[in-house]
Amino acid sequence: MNIEPAEKISGIAEIPGDKSITHRAVMFNAAAEGKAKITRALVGEDCLSTVSCMKALGAKIEREGETITVEGSPEFKNNALCDCGNSGTTMRLLCGLIAGKGVRATLTGDASLSTRPMRRVAEPLALLGANVRTTDGTAPLIVEPAPLHGCIVETGVASAQVKSAILLAGLGASGETIVREPEKSRDHSERLLSAMGADIFVHQNAVRIRKSRLHCVDVDVPADISSAAYFLALGALKGEIVCPRVGVNPTRTGILTAFDRLGVIYTLQNERLVCGEPVADIVVKKSAMRAITLSKEIMPALIDEIPVIALLCAFAEGESVISGAQELKVKESDRIATTAEMIAALGGDIRATDDGFVIRGKSKLQGGKVRSYGDHRIAMTAAIGLAASENGGAIEGAECVNISFPDFYRRLAGLGN
Repeated sequence: MNIEPAEKISGIAEIPGDKSITHRAVMFNAAAEGKAKITRALVGEDCLSTVSCMKALGAKIEREGETITVEGSPEFKNNALCDCGNSGTTMRLLCGLIAGKGVRATLTGDASLSTRPMRRVAEPLALLGANVRTTDGTAPLIVEPAPLHGCIVETGVASAQVKSAILLAGLGASGETIVREPEKSRDHSERLLSAMGADIFVHQNAVRIRKSRLHCVDVDVPADISSAAYFLALGALKGEIVCPRVGVNPTRTGILTAFDRLGVIYTLQNERLVCGEPVADIVVKKSAMRAITLSKEIMPALIDEIPVIALLCAFAEGESVISGAQELKVKESDRIATTAEMIAALGGDIRATDDGFVIRGKSKLQGGKVRSYGDHRIAMTAAIGLAASENGGAIEGAECVNISFPDFYRRLAGLGN
């Protein structure tokens, strides 16, 4: 994919539905009693993997455009084969959900997903009595029926995927299950489970859940702030961008905290609640940015946005330091290595560390040829960097954006003036 440099950027960037909320809306409704309609859903490859898996487990699901209709199956089919594709969210959450249903299932994934760590879910689930077998710590996974009992689980890392898997298992466990995190991770699961009738209580970084049956609820999915981040960054570099209906859940708005520190000019307009999730229109204008420091405590709220934040730092005045981001190493690629390589290929001054980056900002980047390594967030960050560069360039493996934002390049091209 060739990306031309943009003289000026302005306009409205329509962002697809939130990936995390779409996964959960499909999965939780498919395991519940009744029927639900999910509107403005993300229909990228990862979320379609969740649709496929829930069908394999017995749910009836139909899709028309961005609307997904789900008829739940509270009792899962036994011996299902669930192909999770490239979706770590699908695989990790399903481990807990299937364990709580007391059936046998096999979870597989593509070559990339099959290298990602799965003991981080299997081991805490074992504390509840779950029998989840990994293949040398990775997929394929086999979940065997086992009686579950509630317990207290202290997670070493703030991870919404791990927390959600434990909570979903807790739906089928006797007694009370409590998950405690070192920092609060995104809370989409807690919000939706509560709306669906789960016996769940949240206090600071701890969540308590008891055995519950879920009831289907309709969900109107907000726009994904992680996908909006690319266009918001482009607005800060090249013009003025409006992203409507963006989810601004406080566990997801670390990007706005980073904007505050960078000196990005932005406003939240038309703030409201949609299906229990806070939503706003975000407007960003071209900004003179300064160097920042980001460390471990903020990472749960912006881990997916770190590559594009690092790109903004490459244009900011001074030396920026990002640390505490070890989690980047176990994403679709090692995002510490691939982000550093990508920004260096654009002409930026960046040094990778064990847990982040040191970035010396420049007023301009030249552009060049970038490899995506099959990682959608690296490809989209590279596209923004190339559009903001002097000469533009090309992205090798650009099609991987279909995982989360199938229409990304067309929408990007529509903003140039």
